[in-house]
Amino acid sequence: MTDLTEQEACVEHLLRLVRGHWSIESLHWVRDNTFDEDRSQVRTGTLPRVLVTLRNLAIGIIRHTTYRTVNIAAATRQLARQPDTTLDLLGIPPILCK
Repeated sequence: MTDLTEQEACVEHLLRLVRGHWSIESLHWVRDNTFDEDRSQVRTGTLPRVLVTLRNLAIGIIRHTTYRTVNIAAATRQLARQPDTTLDLLGIPPILCK
């Protein structure tokens, strides 16, 4: 069921709408399962929005620099153990100690 007109409800348009919806749902699923977002205690001010942005950025960087089918949780753990690799993915040169 839809409130779209007959012209708006062509097969191609409906397919784009459905695919767009499920791409957002897959992002929410990754954020909840990888970052346990639903149990977050942060609920006031702008901090929830900041944390969502940082989580989306982390997922986006991993997906952009690896295969799309990579396990985001495993990649996050690996990058947490290798901060130099993380900086390299972001294009930030590591700070060299003298």
